[in-house]
Amino acid sequence: MPEIDKHKPGTFSWIELATTDQNAAKAFYTSLLGWTSQDSPIGPNDFYTMFSLKGRIAAAAYTQRADEQTLHIPPHWNLYINVASADDTAKRAGELGAKVLVPPFDVFTYGRMTVVQDPNGGVFSAWQAKEHPGIGIKDEPGSLCWADLNTPDPRAAATFYSQLFGWKIEGSEDANGYLHVKNGNDYIGGIPPAEHHNPSAPPHWLIYILVSDCDASTEKAKQLGARVYMGPMTMENVGRMTVLADPQGAVSTLFEQHRR
Repeated sequence: MPEIDKHKPGTFSWIELATTDQNAAKAFYTSLLGWTSQDSPIGPNDFYTMFSLKGRIAAAAYTQRADEQTLHIPPHWNLYINVASADDTAKRAGELGAKVLVPPFDVFTYGRMTVVQDPNGGVFSAWQAKEHPGIGIKDEPGSLCWADLNTPDPRAAATFYSQLFGWKIEGSEDANGYLHVKNGNDYIGGIPPAEHHNPSAPPHWLIYILVSDCDASTEKAKQLGARVYMGPMTMENVGRMTVLADPQGAVSTLFEQHRR
């Protein structure tokens, strides 16, 4: 079981579910992915849920704040990217044309973070780890394994993120047009071609969760109340995947990697 104690800058280091029904979400994900959950109070009638997989932290969840609901922001997964300095990242993002939605702030003694909207509208959080390094497990069913940026302008997005995080973007506009995101020597995500972007959906990062059997997990998700948007479908020489929304509406991808 590959364990993670520290994330390199530029890696996806944390995923966090913003939902309208935290208890229902706990029931869904613990049943579907084999996670366990632990709640910590963060205010009157308010708590933060930490999900673990085989004793290692894997994700978290919280109930959407009133301001998010007032803005009609649907339930969603927040993607965090590890950085050496949240302040420097926010400053650089602004220089590159992004909008800093939440200026850098300390999360108790766990770390420091900022929330950024890229120039095309995609939102992510930058996390400067202190006591909380982030996800502690990988390459295990139930763990984060990938993330795609769905955006109307892949090339502009590629330029922005490579300048901000030092990512290498590999791929071309020919073939299938999919751009691969590489952080150092590690492939961590991708940017699908613009024609695959749903024009009725805002630009967004889509997380992938590893599963051992995509078809079985998809069927179980449906039985638990999920809505399937696409799949299960096979990507040749890559794997099998399903895009779905949990019962509250947060979208993610289940991914079964082909064995070689």
